[in-house]
Amino acid sequence: MLHSVRIQGMADDDAVAARFDLDHADAHELLLDDEAYGWVRRAAFGGTAGWSLTDRGRAEDDRRLAEELVDVDARSLVEQAHERFGPLNARLLQACTDWQLLPEKDDRLTPNHHTDAEWDSRVLDELGALRDELRPLVASLASVLARFEGYDTRFAAALDRARDGQGEWVTGTGISSCHTVWMELHEDLLSTLGIPREAEPEGA
Repeated sequence: MLHSVRIQGMADDDAVAARFDLDHADAHELLLDDEAYGWVRRAAFGGTAGWSLTDRGRAEDDRRLAEELVDVDARSLVEQAHERFGPLNARLLQACTDWQLLPEKDDRLTPNHHTDAEWDSRVLDELGALRDELRPLVASLASVLARFEGYDTRFAAALDRARDGQGEWVTGTGISSCHTVWMELHEDLLSTLGIPREAEPEGA
């Protein structure tokens, strides 16, 4: 439960339960328990409301993740996956930037209005290449830590929607877009290894 909240940043009951296919009623009760322990808090911003981790909750999740990594003797494998992920992450960030911006001669920050089919096709092709490289990486992680299962299929499903003309599934928020799924995987890797996000190389 704590980790579901953590990797999503902020999520309501439905999203927390759905992330790891948990029973909704059980998830709600566990969230209330975690709130009583001071591990999560519920917040609302405008029309959005959800749970987020407190500092105490993050520390508790860190403790559990560290124990898990020792129990399954998986640190070396996860570290290797993280190293492989780095170059892929740089490519993903560039692809998302290219989806949102279409630089012109006098303005590199011109929004991409998706009128250039060749430009958008190139971005989607790059996301397709990343999808293919993500599969073996996720399979390797899931072989020792089952909670990594599904990142590749969720990314592929979002890409399929984008290819079908639903462009918001590339970088959209509030949905399991390519960018959202990728960022969750990134947070999962970092938290599993106990690496602060600010310790990542610039651009990662």
